[in-house]
Amino acid sequence: MNARSIIDGFDYRRIPGHDNVTLNVAIGGSGQPIVLLHGFPQTHLMWRQVAPRLADDHLVIVPDLRGYGASDKPVEADASTYSKRTMARDIVSVARELGAEQFALIGHDRGALVGTRAALDHPDAVSHLGILDVLPTLDTWDVLHGVDAKVAWHLYLMAQPKGLPERMIEAVAADFFASFLDAWDPSGTTFEPDVRQHYVDSSVAAVPSIVADYRATAGIDLEMDRADRAAGAQLAMPVGVLSQDWGAQLGFNALDLWKKWAPAATYEPIDAGHFMAEEKPDEVTEFIRGLVQRKTH
Repeated sequence: MNARSIIDGFDYRRIPGHDNVTLNVAIGGSGQPIVLLHGFPQTHLMWRQVAPRLADDHLVIVPDLRGYGASDKPVEADASTYSKRTMARDIVSVARELGAEQFALIGHDRGALVGTRAALDHPDAVSHLGILDVLPTLDTWDVLHGVDAKVAWHLYLMAQPKGLPERMIEAVAADFFASFLDAWDPSGTTFEPDVRQHYVDSSVAAVPSIVADYRATAGIDLEMDRADRAAGAQLAMPVGVLSQDWGAQLGFNALDLWKKWAPAATYEPIDAGHFMAEEKPDEVTEFIRGLVQRKTH
C-alpha cells in the first residue's frame, strides 16, 4: 500500500474472514466499536475523513470488503463466494478477532448491503445499523422499471452469466470505473486526483470479483431476501438511513421500503451526491454519532 491508500493515524492488519479469506483492515481509536464498510467503486479509503473523527471515542474498524482493495479476491467458485451472507461472515469474523463481539455497522452502497445481511443473520453482533444511499436488495430490483431504470444499467450488465461481463468491462476497465466516479460526483471536486486514481486502479485490478459481487445481488442475495421477506424477518436494532432522494426519480419512498425490514428505522435526507462520506464528512460523522447513541432494545 502506498501513502495515499491508507487512513492517516490508523494501524493496518490482515485479518482472517470467512473460509480462509483475509481482509485488509484499518484500525484506530478505542471504545464502543464501529465498523465502516465501503461502496463501489471504492475501497475502505472512502472513510478517510470520517474514521479519524469517530476514533476520538470509538474503536473504528475499516476493512476492504472481500474482492476489493487490498483484501483477498477469491475466484468465484459458486454463487456463495460473493454472497452478502458470506461477505457478512467476513466482517463478523474480523470484528471478533479484534475483540468486538458486538458493534455498530455503517455501510455505504455495497457495504450497506453486506451490513444489512450481517444484521439479519447476526442480530446479536450488530447493535446499530447505518445505511448510506442504497435500498435493500429485494427492493432495489422491485423499483427499477422502464426507462428510468437506466440509471442502474451496470446492475443489469454485471448480473449476466460469468464470462461476458468480465471481458466487456476488462476491455475498457479504467473508463468503466471512472465513469461512475464522475457521474455520481456532480461537483467534480469530491476526490483528490490521487484518491480518484487509487479507486480506478484498485477496481481495474478486481474486475472478476467486483462482477461476482454484483452477480450475487441478482441471484443468491435476492433469493435470501425473498426468503426473509416471506418469513417476516425484521431488524430490531436501531436502523438509520442517510440518502439522496432517489425516490423522486424512480417513484418510491425510501423510508417506507426500509420500514418493511426495520419498522423503527429513521430516515435523513442529505444534500450531497452519492459519495457523501467524502463530500460532506462532518454531516456523515454526525449522522453516525447520533445513530450509535440511540438505545438498543
